[in-house]
Amino acid sequence: MDNDRGIFHMMEKDGKLSLVYRPPIIQTRSPTSSGRIVSSDNPLLQPFFLCPIVRWKNRDFPYTIRFSSITNVPFGSIINYVRIKYVHDDHFVLPLFWCNNKEFDVNGGCSACNGSYFGTDYYFCNCNQMFHKECVESPLKIKHPFHPEHSLECYIHPPFAHNIECLCCGRIASGQVYYCSICRVLMHPICAMKTIPMVINQPKRYDHPLIFFPRQNSLTCNVCGLLRKLYSTYICAICNFVAHKDCMYSPRIIKISRHPHRLSYISSLQSRDCSCTICRQSIDSDYGAYSCAMCGDYVVHSRCTLGKDVWDGEDLENVLEEDNKLQDVTPFDIISDGVILHFLHDHHLRLEVCRLYDENKFCQACVLPIFEGNFYSCMECDFILHETCANSCCIIQHALHPHQLTLEHVEYDSYRFMCNACERFCGGFIYGCHIRECKFYLDIQKKNYFVKYAKQYVINN
Repeated sequence: MDNDRGIFHMMEKDGKLSLVYRPPIIQTRSPTSSGRIVSSDNPLLQPFFLCPIVRWKNRDFPYTIRFSSITNVPFGSIINYVRIKYVHDDHFVLPLFWCNNKEFDVNGGCSACNGSYFGTDYYFCNCNQMFHKECVESPLKIKHPFHPEHSLECYIHPPFAHNIECLCCGRIASGQVYYCSICRVLMHPICAMKTIPMVINQPKRYDHPLIFFPRQNSLTCNVCGLLRKLYSTYICAICNFVAHKDCMYSPRIIKISRHPHRLSYISSLQSRDCSCTICRQSIDSDYGAYSCAMCGDYVVHSRCTLGKDVWDGEDLENVLEEDNKLQDVTPFDIISDGVILHFLHDHHLRLEVCRLYDENKFCQACVLPIFEGNFYSCMECDFILHETCANSCCIIQHALHPHQLTLEHVEYDSYRFMCNACERFCGGFIYGCHIRECKFYLDIQKKNYFVKYAKQYVINN
């Protein structure tokens, strides 16, 4: 029944035909003098929403309390009644106060869905937690046009749903989500309730208006060349053109971590036989791809190019290309012959030659012993660096990450970090990315290993 789940209905919004979310109908009723039950507009009989944290602790707990169920309780005592009746693990359920602060999400996020930097309307609970309006008012089920086969159920940390992207926005979803246990797809609550346009005029990838087509399980996207039956699709009935919602606005010009030059989108390959330089699979010439104008044989699948570990999300169309200045940033200043000042150490370092192995001498960068070759030794303390480690670049562009990585020093004895390349705890010199929601770390040893491996791969291929 539609009364117990959220649904979408078609209506005109802002002059455009759209599918608009409608929450479940929560009818509050009160008895008349004759005993007949009638609906009431009395504000005391309207839904009373509960804190999502309490809902999580009991799957059968209602997501609202109807004041109509609170009988023979004076209005001034309603709060105390709710606190007594619905106390759970010392968490007192209090009314959620409407925040309505459009900048509230800048320094935090929703405590229910862990979603930061998107969403504008909030509730604030007396348990010192803030929540998206959509997460608080989320029904137990929702019927969504992007996944018409099954209803999506409201879950907190659903099983088998680790690192799954939201079907609407493409971001990793965690915490409170809407989840289909059959197809293992999920959505953020705030995404699941957004209005869906039926017609998109002049999308970036195509000139004609495109119409939303809910039954997309047999249509191949002309942009990415894939049949992704779980992704929303728009079509052009005039030209027999099909595009996934997330493909329609694919960037024209991008820069990826796997190639030094910019790549441009092309709608077809003009019958060229080639393979993707990322996944090494063949590319269908009838569908779109990205290619390098400077390297004629460098072509990549659209979906391979736009992966989060390959592309930084920036569309470089109409953006002037700057010279690559990564190699111009030196890690140290030359003070005199054989003496340098490294940017990660405060004292001067002197170049020395290792003649005898000392088990107590370790490089502060790679945390490996000094047993042969040249090394830099601090003239005032015990700081030591291999000559090779001292020459490591301050900033690099690595194939494993789309953003530039900056060299940092982490004291091995005081703190260790997880290297994203080998998934081991390491210390010493690291390359890190601190862009929001990123936090990528690379041990300096793994950086040198992957560079050597990449050069050998290029020679062999």
